[in-house]
Amino acid sequence: MVTRVFFACLLLSLYSAASSLSCRWLDHKFTQYSENYLELLDTMANNSTNNTEDAEVQVTFPHDLYTQASKASAGERLGFIVQILEQMVVLFDEAHNSTSWEENTVENFLNLVSQQAEGLRSCIGSHSHKKNKKLHMYFKRLSGHILERMHHSAEAWELIRREIKIHLFRADQLVSSLLNSN
Repeated sequence: MVTRVFFACLLLSLYSAASSLSCRWLDHKFTQYSENYLELLDTMANNSTNNTEDAEVQVTFPHDLYTQASKASAGERLGFIVQILEQMVVLFDEAHNSTSWEENTVENFLNLVSQQAEGLRSCIGSHSHKKNKKLHMYFKRLSGHILERMHHSAEAWELIRREIKIHLFRADQLVSSLLNSN
């Protein structure tokens, strides 16, 4: 009887230790990658000579999705961030040739974002993350309502760059809340 109780306690403690979010990527790499891709994104703005003040096309930022994600479990939050990063890569893979951005800068940005997504995915482990359909549709609207309607112009890409920067800041806030809660 005592042996069974001991094994039950041992299994429970192992499960608890494994379920808490302890991830080397978050502890050691996330901030470095985040700073690097934000710096590249800012460089892309500095290389842009376009004015987007007159842009009439807008897509409402999904603040509600971030609010929901902030209340979710650690794994679900990371899954949400991974989905954001993956959607960014898909969006930027569209024809960004009409921008004044240096191709090398865009490629470095996309590589960092992809590596960040992979690193965060390793923190989630084998748990499957259900994709957020509203987030997916939001990025499709960015593509359709901004890029396509504005004919992939430099002004459209500058709007996208600004929107992406907000997403990256919000993703950082979600990760910070995870790190502060551990």
